[in-house]
Amino acid sequence: MTTERLTFDVAGTECSGHLYLPGGSSPRPCVVMCPGFGGTQDTPALVAAAEAFADAGYLAMTFDYRGFGLSEGTPRQLIDIPAQLEDIRAAIQHARDEPRAAADQIVLWGSSLGGGHAITAAAQDPRVAAVLTQVPFNGFPKAGQGPPRSARSTVGLLGAILLDTVRGALRMSPYYIPAVGEENAVAVMASAGASQAVAAMHSPTWQNRIAPRGVLQMMRYKPGDHVRQLRAPLLVCIAEHDQETVGDMTTALAHDAPHGQLIGYPCTHFEIYHPQIRTQVITDQLRFLSRMLTG
Repeated sequence: MTTERLTFDVAGTECSGHLYLPGGSSPRPCVVMCPGFGGTQDTPALVAAAEAFADAGYLAMTFDYRGFGLSEGTPRQLIDIPAQLEDIRAAIQHARDEPRAAADQIVLWGSSLGGGHAITAAAQDPRVAAVLTQVPFNGFPKAGQGPPRSARSTVGLLGAILLDTVRGALRMSPYYIPAVGEENAVAVMASAGASQAVAAMHSPTWQNRIAPRGVLQMMRYKPGDHVRQLRAPLLVCIAEHDQETVGDMTTALAHDAPHGQLIGYPCTHFEIYHPQIRTQVITDQLRFLSRMLTG
């Protein structure tokens, strides 16, 4: 397996990525990998998945959304859902233009928010061959379902969202808060499991800060609104003890998709990235992909 650096343009801004290349002849199916909330392509779990797909004989393409990681774009660290979907569409086109990729065998892979994006983007593109998601975002949990928050943490987060929204309207620099923090911290995701996952993660470009105005878009975003239009086969891998992307909302994605399959794992949202569980998830994704692309 080898890797190559790549770039592609989105509305005049350069996105940066990498192509993981298996040995052997071309063209091959290509897995385009969509990072999650605030994620970058060099996080250990995403790199491990890309390497596993390449080792199995697929091309794997990773990239950073505009404003994140190695990609250009300002403001930095801002979740902009329409823009990120545009980035994914441009990444798909780049993969289709890659001569070593089979243009009609482009697969979308996504985790957490990236999993929701993969479903939405594929529903709008009937040429996508398959969709692989793990702990996919399908809207915020209902009251009482998500990780517990103190009143102070809730008020602090809402205040940060409001302040950053006002700063954005005035074209000022963002008011940043941590993307992930300890339980009851003023952070978008605040739990012991989240903070432990971040503490164990080593990534050259990932930053634990986010412009919280993007949460307003996420409050209105439900990839499940598009899943019935999905023509491609869909695999939904869920964490059975997930509090961030909770069970009934994620299982609905598999049940409502015309060609959906669901697999559950006895873990939490962040434990699905632990090596021992991640290995099983990728094995199941590869098995599903082999059936869908050859059957």
